[in-house]
Amino acid sequence: MDLLLILTYAAICWTIFKVFRIPVNQWTLATAVLGGIFLISALLLIMSYNHPYSSDGRIYFTSAPVIPTVGGQVVEVPVTPNVPLKKGDVLFRIDPRPYQFVVDQKRAALAEAEQNVLQLKAALDAANAGVVGAEASRDRALQAFQKFQDSNENAKSSGRGAVYSELEVENRRGLYLTAEATADTARAQAAQARLAYESDINGTNPTVARLKAELGNAEYELDQTTVRAPSDGYVTQVFLRPGMMANPLPLRPVMVFIDSADRILAAAFIQNSLQRVRAGDEAEVAFRAVPGKIFKARVAQVIDVMAQGQLQPSGALIDPQSPERVAPGQTLAGIELLEPTDQYQLPGGAVASVAVYTDHWHHVAILRKVLLRMSSWMNYVFLEH
Repeated sequence: MDLLLILTYAAICWTIFKVFRIPVNQWTLATAVLGGIFLISALLLIMSYNHPYSSDGRIYFTSAPVIPTVGGQVVEVPVTPNVPLKKGDVLFRIDPRPYQFVVDQKRAALAEAEQNVLQLKAALDAANAGVVGAEASRDRALQAFQKFQDSNENAKSSGRGAVYSELEVENRRGLYLTAEATADTARAQAAQARLAYESDINGTNPTVARLKAELGNAEYELDQTTVRAPSDGYVTQVFLRPGMMANPLPLRPVMVFIDSADRILAAAFIQNSLQRVRAGDEAEVAFRAVPGKIFKARVAQVIDVMAQGQLQPSGALIDPQSPERVAPGQTLAGIELLEPTDQYQLPGGAVASVAVYTDHWHHVAILRKVLLRMSSWMNYVFLEH
């Protein structure tokens, strides 16, 4: 950009010297040079503060490594490289049979547990019935014991001999006590059966609840054997083939998925030049891949952080002399294009020159626009490497 200004000024000076036939001597040359230095310096300062320019614009995009949730042998890879996909389209499938077997086992165990719950209910009913029978036997034994005891007492009070011997009374008392112990045992067994049947987690038997959770996890893992596109986009460089092993290892992704919607054009500016830039300011973009074309745009946002200032938890103290902090760093500004670019080949990562025009010294912006167009025309000249 500076070279363009110098060349333009030199061309104007040469034209003036020729047209007006100004003699070339040390005074005229010194005047032209000094005037150029002051004029170009003033223009550069005004444009740098009020209409900043960046040759480091770039289309950024998000790439997501595809890592399966479960591992296994790949049986199908229906995806085609660089072909647009919709969210949920199949990327590849892992052999589902081992996971299907686990699901079948969990379903069988759950059915068995639910059947056991019915058995626990039947056991509780039987235990309650046993309590009723034991208490009835106890009541009969108590009545018989009281009958024998009351008969002997009545006989003694009337002066007659005992109707029943002491041994018979003691036998009846022993039968009653045995029936009382049997009733206590039946009640304890009924309480135990009730605890086994009525113990639950949110209204569900614990064993049934555990097996339902295990079945849900097994069904989830079975569903994860089909790996799908996380969003609209495409997969590039598909090297996965059926028969290969895919494992859920973070360091070994099997594909790279490109999100087609998550793209942003951003330009890097030096920190001084963005002091007057605000969101909504007019901007123009010249892509290196599209020579001679200027795209209308505006500043979407000025990102208020830089990599040189970030801190992350670690076991080391801040080193002000580290290479990441010695460099002053540049500030990124998000640029929103106001013209469609569908007819142009602009892949993610394409570079561009960006000029921003603020409301300050707006009449000088015409010079920045001219220089931007001149640099865009220069993109017609390139060499193949």
